[in-house]
Amino acid sequence: MATLLADWRHGPTHRHVWALATPMILSNLSVPLVTLVDSTVAGHLPHTSDLAAVAVGSAIYTLPVWCMGFLRMGTTGFAAQAHGSGSGTALRTILAQALLLAAVMGLLAGTLMWPVLPWLIAQMHPSAALGSLGLQYLHLRLFGLPAAMLNYALAGWFIGKHDTRSALYLLLVTNLVNIALNLLLVPGLKMGVPGIACASVGGVWCGSLFGLNRARGMLRNLGGRADWQAMRKWTHWRPLLLVNRDIFLRTLALVAVFFSMSLLGTRLGDAVVAANTLLLNGLMVTAFGLDGFANAIEALTGHAIGARDTASLHRALVVAGGWSLLGSLGFALFFTCFGHLFVDLQTSLPAVRRIAYRALPWLAILPLVGVWSYLLDGLFVGATRAREMRNGMLLSALLFGLLAWACRDWGNNGLWLAFVAFMAMRGASLGFMAWRLRHRGAWIASPATG
Repeated sequence: MATLLADWRHGPTHRHVWALATPMILSNLSVPLVTLVDSTVAGHLPHTSDLAAVAVGSAIYTLPVWCMGFLRMGTTGFAAQAHGSGSGTALRTILAQALLLAAVMGLLAGTLMWPVLPWLIAQMHPSAALGSLGLQYLHLRLFGLPAAMLNYALAGWFIGKHDTRSALYLLLVTNLVNIALNLLLVPGLKMGVPGIACASVGGVWCGSLFGLNRARGMLRNLGGRADWQAMRKWTHWRPLLLVNRDIFLRTLALVAVFFSMSLLGTRLGDAVVAANTLLLNGLMVTAFGLDGFANAIEALTGHAIGARDTASLHRALVVAGGWSLLGSLGFALFFTCFGHLFVDLQTSLPAVRRIAYRALPWLAILPLVGVWSYLLDGLFVGATRAREMRNGMLLSALLFGLLAWACRDWGNNGLWLAFVAFMAMRGASLGFMAWRLRHRGAWIASPATG
């Protein structure tokens, strides 16, 4: 206890955590803000199928986007460790590797997704109007997929380099352009659901162009040069690809759970899937807000491992963990007191509002349950310990599947119970593995360091 208090009272760590976390909190909150704008614009269109089409289309588009999240997380861990070791050559090489991998994966994912879109939508047993609108939405959204992958790589490199302001500017450009185009194309030009998709594509490409230009300017002031000769060898790619493989599998399980929420909700009716989407927007606000501290932990953990500084690693975790807990309490209080207003701002459809109101207690407890998984994800990302993240997520997803099946007769409440248990298991499993690694003194002896 004395050590925890001493770490919490360490002023420089508080300042460092907030210097890294503040830009990421602002940028992360802009991400669900876009989703909120999409849902709000669609929620005020004349038909329930419009909102449901955006919800279903976004859930399917999320499949490749979230699954490729390793492009951000894997890049952050390696860039942070290179930054901690003071190697400009390593930082340049990691950026080149990440951008090449992002471009290839973006084009490949879009090509593979296009022919299976009708089948994916059919699995949700949608109404005719919902299926047609959802397919139209997705055909447009896929044009932004390569840019989304590039943005992952750029943001990961910026965070690992402790330049979270650049990551903030990247996301702000992306999301503000998206919001502006949403308001122009839908209420202004009456383009409906296709306008929402076009706004998203325009925003993500503007963000990519901004991020590439920003990185180019930073490289002028960075020592060393990219090791193109080494990148021709498999041994140079192997650590990054192995970490990315495990993060991919971990993210695939996470996406499967969220997709199952939409899939199982759709089978309960269009109004249920629409209501659950509005509430999951609240979870996204919470997650992206608290992820600012997780992003700070990623950068500080990687830097501490690169510099082999155990004390700094422990202080950063204690300080960021304390602020994350306080933030989760604030979000829980907000949804308890203002949950009805949060729902009303997103839709005027009475049937959707009624279902969302009944599920609000689940949303109110989610911040307190989920905060630990966000924080510990940051710890493992910075340490490039993706195998443990993968194992914890697979265990949590298995629990979700079992509970969703066991509680299938409880309707929407059974679905939410399974989801809350999933979030709790994420934090518990990562916490147990973190404790075991600390007990063995294995944090600084990271696989990437070796």
